[in-house]
Amino acid sequence: MDFGFILSSAAGEIFSPTTAAYALAALGLAVHFGYSGLLNFGQAGFMAVGAYGFAISTLSFHVPFFVGLLIAVVCSAIFALLLGIPTLRLRADYLAIVTIAAAEIVRYIVTTNQLTSVTGSANGLAAFEGDFYAMNPFPEGSYFGMNNRDFFIRVAGWALVIVCCVLVWLLMRSPWGRVLKGIREDENAVRSLGKNVYAYKMQALVIGGVLGALAGMVFTLPRGAVQPANYGTELTFFLYTCLLLGGLGTVLGPVVGAMIFWVVLSLTQGVLYGLIESGAVTWLNTVQAGQLRYILVGIALMLLMIFRPQGVFGNKKELAFA
Repeated sequence: MDFGFILSSAAGEIFSPTTAAYALAALGLAVHFGYSGLLNFGQAGFMAVGAYGFAISTLSFHVPFFVGLLIAVVCSAIFALLLGIPTLRLRADYLAIVTIAAAEIVRYIVTTNQLTSVTGSANGLAAFEGDFYAMNPFPEGSYFGMNNRDFFIRVAGWALVIVCCVLVWLLMRSPWGRVLKGIREDENAVRSLGKNVYAYKMQALVIGGVLGALAGMVFTLPRGAVQPANYGTELTFFLYTCLLLGGLGTVLGPVVGAMIFWVVLSLTQGVLYGLIESGAVTWLNTVQAGQLRYILVGIALMLLMIFRPQGVFGNKKELAFA
């Protein structure tokens, strides 16, 4: 078993575009749940809206990259408004049920055969990343073992993560952010002070949704394709795993949580595959090993919730939800 290759593959996941996408989407969940107390189980829907908004506008209307980016952001904001207007008066598990259903509705809409010419149905859409890579400032060559395209998407993705982290940090240190934390703790108390709790919740839902849409774009650009199967319910649960690993009411927590999540997945997969190939494990095949790694991550998450429920960077005081 080549431990050097296993470790290098795991280390490569730390700054991969997929990890950056998960970090952005988990940061959006931190705005929703960690700071506002909104139990949103539909973040995968926001990612799908962002990815499809960009892909459809690029392929069908041939808009430039930044116009497609703006369209994706606007689509996510509209989706948040449509989702929030009838549901933000709900709380806890009721809101969770509505949001997870909304995400599934989005996925089934883009899968329907009647929209194949627009969404590509189950096959999805491809070849929409040309304008993005046309902005690549790095010439042909090797950059830390990567070609210029792979290096560019990593730089762009993580630069976006840094910018969004700074913006969220500034927002949460502002009076607006302190009101959000108050709503999380006891929204009736905040309402008694004359604050429009509904409006603050809507704003938080839109901001977190926009972060999810940006994550959807970062997630799909290196693949050059967007498919509805990638935005299932399990994606939201993976994002919550990242959030819980890092810490709920934090800015860096979701980012570090996403890194830990993908490093652990890569390590467990590499070790299990190596044991199978060496013959040390004969009671598993590679397909079963791929499923077992998620079980191991689930066990690790349960242990974390038992021994450190606040996550890596979290504060136990932040868990004192009303």
